[in-house]
Amino acid sequence: MSNTAGDLLKEKLDQLQCHFTWRPQKETIDVEDVIFKLQDSIDMNLKYKEQSYNQLAFLNCLQCGCEEAIQNLKEAEKILKENHKDEFERRSIITYGNFAWVHYHMGQLTEAQSYLDKLEMICKPLSDGPRYTAMIPEVYGEKGWSLLSSASEYYEEAKECFAKALEQDPDNTECIMGYATALSRLESMSGTPESRDQSQSVKHFRQVLELDPDDAVAMVLLALNLQRLRQNEEANELVEQALQKNSNLPYVLRYAAKYYRQKSSVEKAIELLKKALKLTPHSGFIHHQLGLCYRNKLKYSHGRYPRNPEFQQNPELINLCKYHFEKAFEHRPRSFIKAKLDFADICIKNGEYSRAEEAYRRLMDLVDIRPENIQSICLEAGLFELYQKRSETNAVRLFLKGVKIEYNSREREKCRMNLEKWADRKLSVNARDSKALGIKAILYQLDGNTGGATEYFEKALEFDPGNEDYVSALSQLHI
Repeated sequence: MSNTAGDLLKEKLDQLQCHFTWRPQKETIDVEDVIFKLQDSIDMNLKYKEQSYNQLAFLNCLQCGCEEAIQNLKEAEKILKENHKDEFERRSIITYGNFAWVHYHMGQLTEAQSYLDKLEMICKPLSDGPRYTAMIPEVYGEKGWSLLSSASEYYEEAKECFAKALEQDPDNTECIMGYATALSRLESMSGTPESRDQSQSVKHFRQVLELDPDDAVAMVLLALNLQRLRQNEEANELVEQALQKNSNLPYVLRYAAKYYRQKSSVEKAIELLKKALKLTPHSGFIHHQLGLCYRNKLKYSHGRYPRNPEFQQNPELINLCKYHFEKAFEHRPRSFIKAKLDFADICIKNGEYSRAEEAYRRLMDLVDIRPENIQSICLEAGLFELYQKRSETNAVRLFLKGVKIEYNSREREKCRMNLEKWADRKLSVNARDSKALGIKAILYQLDGNTGGATEYFEKALEFDPGNEDYVSALSQLHI
């Protein structure tokens, strides 16, 4: 085929609904991290493994592993033929789209065209729209799961995909489960609209169980959401029922363990996690949960960073915490921020300040991560600077960075509270402290309180004449 034929083929490929035309792309995700999570889901033997193989193929291609991509797509096609004989054509739309794109990237244009021909045959009776795709529930559903697997910034779009699928097929349990999962994740993220009403996911997990009473995964996820709402009796029954139905599925084990840890049944949680780890030894989630369990077993004194002899006398537990937290982010250096922060925290508690400082430095160097993650890093690193390094300047700089990120999260509010506390303490000692006055002015400015900001910037300038930052801020306020 000529270059012109290749260009024409590319125009057709751009019309497809598949991983190569959906967001996200390589520049917006941590490819290695997503690959690790997808392989984890395959190892956990979850339903719909063909979707993981499909997404893996796309990521293989991004890494120039086209031959591996073809093998993963063949695996997806094999699973579809075995498990979805009656729905094979509807469910193969994305797989065939991915096949077409991979062959195109390999320069095999004839093979790519053959998959476009297959798609045209499949989609023609399903849609009056584009020739090579059909916006049916199976397509919307797989797109939703793909977005959920990619990064947290795509959760809202994933929720919308599942909602569109359910408009066409209200009793589609796969899509109800996806919608409930997306809602649950958004509800747990501070600053999202969903976080203001954390009961919506419960409603949809219940709907899954009405349609499929034996879905053990839905049981444990519903239990965790009920636990968050303090409906503990029902939550406990659901977890016990899920373990009776499927005690060898790592996904059920790890979320049941999370439930038990959160209800302070730490030994039970560790027992389940160890069982899950034998089945999926490289799971970052399980390692993180084990680290949290061992940290819970340590006897802390009151206060943020205790110097407790009992704590110092538990080197085995301390080492277990550090080991599992490090294993948790070993393959997810960009995305498992919580595990890295937990590792730094245990180092601080053990007096290993240089290791904590290095962990925070690496975290601060990360780019293109979620705003609430940046705020979490600023908060924890700021507290470390304030209480361990005794550097008020660095602490204030970090808290201020967290506050200035325009995303309303719990972490941002904590950064603000620490700034206000610091400024008020400084001004109670010295009402002429220009830096504290400047911080108060900035906080008023961020609130949109022009009068308060102007007053405090003017006071700050009175005691620090010529400060360019304060002069610039005042001029901006008066525009």
